[in-house]
Amino acid sequence: MSGWYNAPIAAWEILAITDKALSIDPNLAEAHAARGVALANSGQRAEAAAAFERALELDPNSFDANLSFARFCVTDGELERAVQLYTKALEIQPEDSQPPLLMQTVLRTLGRIEEAEKYARLGVKRAEETLRLYPESARPAQGAACALAALGEKEAAIAMMERGLAIDPDDNNARYNAACTYALLGEIDRAMDVMEVWASNAGREQLNWFKHDSDLDPIRHHPRYQALLKVAG
Repeated sequence: MSGWYNAPIAAWEILAITDKALSIDPNLAEAHAARGVALANSGQRAEAAAAFERALELDPNSFDANLSFARFCVTDGELERAVQLYTKALEIQPEDSQPPLLMQTVLRTLGRIEEAEKYARLGVKRAEETLRLYPESARPAQGAACALAALGEKEAAIAMMERGLAIDPDDNNARYNAACTYALLGEIDRAMDVMEVWASNAGREQLNWFKHDSDLDPIRHHPRYQALLKVAG
């Protein structure tokens, strides 16, 4: 499941905006968190980690800081820290589907299968509730599709994936999550077809996520995946 997104504005623009905000008030936790995301997308990982740590120092109960730092920790291989941060984000906003849906993948990677299934089902439930309230929102459907595929619920996973694609067919994150869904369901060639389209439109940190996401483990040794890995660097 994708944890990183194509930003609507460039990383340098976000950095300029956050610099201005922090020049006015250096204690804005959300600005430090946004800066961390922008720095990560610019390849400045040490600086990004420091920005996330500062955001949490200023406000340990910031949902955005905990969720964004958790995503960053996944790409840094700090999976236990990622679980802690996702857990905190879920405590802060228990109705949000993102923390449990993202955390279930990390838990599976760690071999904590029972916990992973628990959070996968919680995340699907939260995603369904969100979709009832906001049927035009593609993101909950995308994440739920991956979780349902991980749970082995093929028909439900495909239906949810198709719903996400129908809402926003041009969303590159929808393509990524469709590829993850196909991979988890064992439909390797279909996963690679979608993944190749996604990779041609992916940003730096998205490509970094692609290298660490265990949802893609079923396609890791495929020659087409290896070719994409060389492009990702």
